[in-house]
Amino acid sequence: MKTYINPAKESWNEILQRPTQTKANLEKVVAEVFSKIQAEGDKALLEFTAKFDGCYLSSIKVSKAEIEEAIALVTENLKSSIEKAARNIRKFHENQLVVEAPVKISNGIDCWRKTTAIEKVGLYIPGGSAPLFSTVLMLSIPAKIAGCKQMVMCSPPNKEGKIHPAILFAADLCGITEIYKLGGTQAIGAMTYGTETVKQVYKIFGPGNQYVTAAKQYASMEGVAIDMPAGPSEVLVFADDSGNASFIAADLLSQAEHGADSQVVFVTTQENMIAEVKAEVEKQLNDLPRKEIAAKALNNSILICVEDVYQALALINEYAPEHLILQSREEAFFVDRIVNAGSVFLGNYTPESAGDYASGTNHTLPTNGYARAYSGVSVDSFVKKITFQRITQDGLKELGNVIEIMAEAEELIAHKNAVSIRLKRE
Repeated sequence: MKTYINPAKESWNEILQRPTQTKANLEKVVAEVFSKIQAEGDKALLEFTAKFDGCYLSSIKVSKAEIEEAIALVTENLKSSIEKAARNIRKFHENQLVVEAPVKISNGIDCWRKTTAIEKVGLYIPGGSAPLFSTVLMLSIPAKIAGCKQMVMCSPPNKEGKIHPAILFAADLCGITEIYKLGGTQAIGAMTYGTETVKQVYKIFGPGNQYVTAAKQYASMEGVAIDMPAGPSEVLVFADDSGNASFIAADLLSQAEHGADSQVVFVTTQENMIAEVKAEVEKQLNDLPRKEIAAKALNNSILICVEDVYQALALINEYAPEHLILQSREEAFFVDRIVNAGSVFLGNYTPESAGDYASGTNHTLPTNGYARAYSGVSVDSFVKKITFQRITQDGLKELGNVIEIMAEAEELIAHKNAVSIRLKRE
């Protein structure tokens, strides 16, 4: 972990660089996979699943019998935990439904917006080194609340051709019936174009590796919307002298174990805490089953001591972290002034993993600095807004001259005429 003590602001951009991802042949591979899926459909999906996942399938759709078999394998303790998490997530997201009132612009002119669900959505659930059944909840629950009519879920199979039982349990709990054994680029391609078996969708959601990210971006060029560009997971922890070094280390490691390309950042105003956190990280790292992955991620990670909370605030907003943990006596100062962050965790007893699983907020968040312009997934992500307006004859008389003048100034005379003809003017 690299350490910086009061670095000059001019150096922040270089210090806060995310880990670079290998780009060699990435776009080429994605384009080739998409092209073959578009041309050959299911045949291509089976071939790519064999090639990339080492799994030879006769059918890519998960059967009802497979779901029932998987549910029986999930422990009652885990089922109960998933069910409680689902209730909390549902409660938080139900509050996001907003009905907008119509607006009377002036006499004879009324405007309003209608919220309508995106009819067909695709949900990608990673299942490689870590089966993210929690992501099933984070995507399908707001989709259900929004009113999406069709949810297509893809998750990679293991060598035996099975999806992790907890993923299938969570999917069944949330009412997902269209489930496919597809991972990576081929999953995104299948949902983009549709095949004999997989239904085409209008918007694709979910995290994934660099190939999934590249595939989602390619899909967006093919006319399918995506939730957001996403990269490796990341966390920034800020602490003053009220912070707890062991808690901080645990939070840093909880992100580091996601993958070797994850990044964790610790910012403090207390130089002595750098050494304390380092020591705790080393101590806790040795006890982790995924310590090799976490150790690699720590090579991308940064410890920074700054002069005061104003410097800390500026650095946080510059970095725009996916997850931001604040252990500070001046919590209100930060809450009022943070503008770039995916999700914020306040206090010594609010670990980032609470948001990952069960507190209720969504864990599908913008990474790689996209928090400057993107929000995390919410009910809003699964809806679109349609505007309506109704203008009476009197309303058009009041507004007509304004439209005519502006249209003529833009040299769009047909626009002007559409008003003039209604007002019986030449």
